[in-house]
Amino acid sequence: MSPGDTLPLRLARRMLCAFALLALLAGLAGCQPASAPDAGDAAPQAGEPVPAARPVDAVYVLRDRLLARDGVGFARVAVPPALHADLQRAWRDGRSRWPLDELPLDARIPAMLAALQAPDADRRLMATFRRQFAGADADIDQAVRTLMVFGSEYVQRDPGYSADERDHAAQAIAAVGRWAIAAPLDDPARAQRFFSVLSAAAVRSGIDGKAGWPAFAALGMTQSLNRLSPFFATLLAQLRQQYGLDIDASLRSLHVSLVEQTGDRARLRLQYTLGGTPIDAFTTAVRIEGHWYLDDYVQAAQRSLAAAPRP
Repeated sequence: MSPGDTLPLRLARRMLCAFALLALLAGLAGCQPASAPDAGDAAPQAGEPVPAARPVDAVYVLRDRLLARDGVGFARVAVPPALHADLQRAWRDGRSRWPLDELPLDARIPAMLAALQAPDADRRLMATFRRQFAGADADIDQAVRTLMVFGSEYVQRDPGYSADERDHAAQAIAAVGRWAIAAPLDDPARAQRFFSVLSAAAVRSGIDGKAGWPAFAALGMTQSLNRLSPFFATLLAQLRQQYGLDIDASLRSLHVSLVEQTGDRARLRLQYTLGGTPIDAFTTAVRIEGHWYLDDYVQAAQRSLAAAPRP
């Protein structure tokens, strides 16, 4: 990155990168909490989240919380109660940001909020967009293809991914890459709406992005997820409205089947459509104290408890 790069330029580039990674959301690789849906978004579903009683429900209960725009409920049913309590304490200590660290570009959330909250953020972002991206469809397509290769290689090399996760992520990145190549990412009118609406949502969140992760620690897990809810709802709504990437449709298309069960472990098959591309992947569920959870989530949450406080 050159010294002349401005924060708005870096943010704009990261947002384009995020398009290629948002597949992880639809693949149940992350939480998109949103208790206050954007206009035109699906209405929240009523009812308290109930832990999964069957292996396949370990996926469905999370899917339902995402569609219900219930990030707090998602965190509650994604891990056993004792682990959830430990995570809440770790948030206050600044040691854990789970489930935010399941999101693409999670480390950039405070900086992204700060940039979007800056005075005239949408105007400055659009000025950068016009210089760098407007009418540059061929350049953007090439950048997307490069990101697809880079993302796939990163997933294959990262030891933190299981074999099933690598396969799932590779399929999802390829699907979103194909969508991004076809999407009108170089359209200034769409970008103007995208940046303006997202900037307003960042301001409304009430989280001081310039304060960094300590602001999230001060709020705690529940308040942080609740305050981020409208921002993530707006991001997903704008991706659908401006660029045609409908994450909710992907979640609604999800079909989960039990492949095999051995005691307290079960292998599950996930089938859904992402950006018009069929995805066929596998994951593992584990039974803990009578309820089923996705093994990847439980392990990631446990690892987060051992992390050092974030600056």
